[in-house]
Amino acid sequence: MDLKEKLVSSYVAFEDGVNINSDIHEIRSKAFQNFEKVGFPTKKMEAWKYTSLNSILKEDYSIFPDKEKAVSLADVKKFFIHDIDTYKVIFIDGKYSSFLSETTHDAIDVCLMSSALTKSKYKAIIENYFNKAAKQDNLTSLNTAFAKEGAYIHIPKNTEVEKPIQIINFTTGSESSTMVQPRNLIVVEQNAHVQIIERHQSLTENAVLTNSVTEIFADRHATVDYYKVQNDQITASLIDNTFIEQQSESTVSVHTFSFGGNITRNNLNFFQKGEHVNSILKGVTIIEGKQHVDHHTLVHHIEPNCESHQDYKGIYDERSTGVFNGKVIVEKEAQKTNAYQQNNNVLVSDKSTINAKPQLEIFADDVKCSHGCTIGQLDDQALFYMQQRGIPKKEARALLMYAFANTVLESVKIPEVKERITRIIASKLNVNIGFDI
Repeated sequence: MDLKEKLVSSYVAFEDGVNINSDIHEIRSKAFQNFEKVGFPTKKMEAWKYTSLNSILKEDYSIFPDKEKAVSLADVKKFFIHDIDTYKVIFIDGKYSSFLSETTHDAIDVCLMSSALTKSKYKAIIENYFNKAAKQDNLTSLNTAFAKEGAYIHIPKNTEVEKPIQIINFTTGSESSTMVQPRNLIVVEQNAHVQIIERHQSLTENAVLTNSVTEIFADRHATVDYYKVQNDQITASLIDNTFIEQQSESTVSVHTFSFGGNITRNNLNFFQKGEHVNSILKGVTIIEGKQHVDHHTLVHHIEPNCESHQDYKGIYDERSTGVFNGKVIVEKEAQKTNAYQQNNNVLVSDKSTINAKPQLEIFADDVKCSHGCTIGQLDDQALFYMQQRGIPKKEARALLMYAFANTVLESVKIPEVKERITRIIASKLNVNIGFDI
């Protein structure tokens, strides 16, 4: 039985454990029918031309892991941004951990999707927002069909959340291979402000496949600052689907830091549905071995007088492969759009590969749109200059790569996150910057 067949047969068991009379049941059923029809993406599809899932789909994944494994704070503390006080929504093998979490229902709602999908007090938000931004392609449909648990965050209007929110999904390796499908819904109302840190982390070397979907809604004048830290075991693969809908004068920034894992696919989609919207997409990728990271971005400019800024840096060593496919669509009505896209890559090894495909589809005539892509190696003159001043070649190469990647960090607004990412980058590049890793 292949993975698709296993998922199809597992859906019947899944339905037995949920309320089939709920409003969500019809959404799940339609999504399941879509996945059953289209299956997993293949390289025959243009959007998946450079990323094959064949190797990871061969695993015999446990769809509903039930072998509970105790996890203590000492086991996972190093993965938290523990230098600052945060709200924490922690999941172990797809199940909520009340012991490790710190949530709230006071001025803001930081709680669980399982509660939001089943309790009447959340009905209005679920009806208005759940599955409204997510586009039902292969893997999003699969997630929607099995949607049950994840983080639910609702920030009322005029609220500035006093501390960041951490969403962390741990897998324990209690099964030989595990598939988890977290579903997150984040609603930030008018003039509200929130910072969120997300991480998926395996605690063993057992195979893991995560198919995650996150929907973010930013109302008028809202600000969302989102950080994705991807530094997992080499046996873990992640498909991260994020859909963001913005209203007038909102600002949403997403920083994606991809350092570890087997196959990582980031689908990041912005939909601008108001004027004077600002969308910021930045990322750093540093991988080696046979790792593969694929960034697929979309910014859809629908209304006039909006901006988007994309800046992705990649460093690829040994036999690693990268993909960057950044699409910007500017509709006819979206005059005065200012869209910037830049992708710079360094191939450290002659066996590493990057496939870059910047795309602009512009239907308006009064816009400022630019895109650029560079693929090359380190500057030999800069390397020679540093060696002349007594820096060994190995250290000089590492410092140049660090400086190349570090420019994205300038826009990170949480100092403790910036420090953590700086440490990881320094560790990946074997640069001593005075921190303990």
